[in-house]
Amino acid sequence: MPLPKISTPIYELALPSTEQKIKYRPFLVKEEKVLVLALETEDTKEISNAVQQVLNNCIQTKGIKVDKLPTFDIEFLFLNIRAKSVGEDIEVNLICPDDGVTEVKTTISVDDIKIQKDKAHNKTIELGDGLFLEMKYPSLDEFIKTNFDPNETIDMDKSFELISQCVEKIYNDEDVWAAADVTNKELKDFLEGMNSSQFKQIESFFNTMPKLSHVVELKNPNTKVKSKVTLEGLASFFA
Repeated sequence: MPLPKISTPIYELALPSTEQKIKYRPFLVKEEKVLVLALETEDTKEISNAVQQVLNNCIQTKGIKVDKLPTFDIEFLFLNIRAKSVGEDIEVNLICPDDGVTEVKTTISVDDIKIQKDKAHNKTIELGDGLFLEMKYPSLDEFIKTNFDPNETIDMDKSFELISQCVEKIYNDEDVWAAADVTNKELKDFLEGMNSSQFKQIESFFNTMPKLSHVVELKNPNTKVKSKVTLEGLASFFA
């Protein structure tokens, strides 16, 4: 006689980028094993493949391409899937800002962690003379580098590489230049030809991009000083 199958609950959430409702299930033990083994390699390609495989397995709604989702959608999904798998509360150790030394353990409910959206955020950048640049959000690979790569450092070349990857198209009233149709060198040369004011708009796109955010109130047990600490991005909640 075959063993009975264990039923797995199905949950629903709305993707922050589009408000599209999707169904998902928790991690299974075999998927946690895949993630742990990948994390132990410290190889970003291995981790990327594992995260993509696990998220694809857990998402029950058809037609969702994980590798095409914005970083903040992936963070929100990952956080909620993990919560349904191992618990709704996350314990984090935070340093009290008033002395920069004292560590305080605090518990955060996943329900309290929201995607923060900035009203000033804009994906379309006006370059002048009727020319516009339309941006797109970083995707899975950048999510992996930001949250799971201990060796990742940001320098000027990597910054330009990220920006180039996030250009959707350049257009005016007469023509459209899709980023997919031009070379990386052409895009880099185009970006390097901007003035400071134009480039600051690109920086603003990244700085105001939606992100996981939660404010925690701490009280230093030694100094009795109360402080507020803002946690941003998935890595902050699992540091």
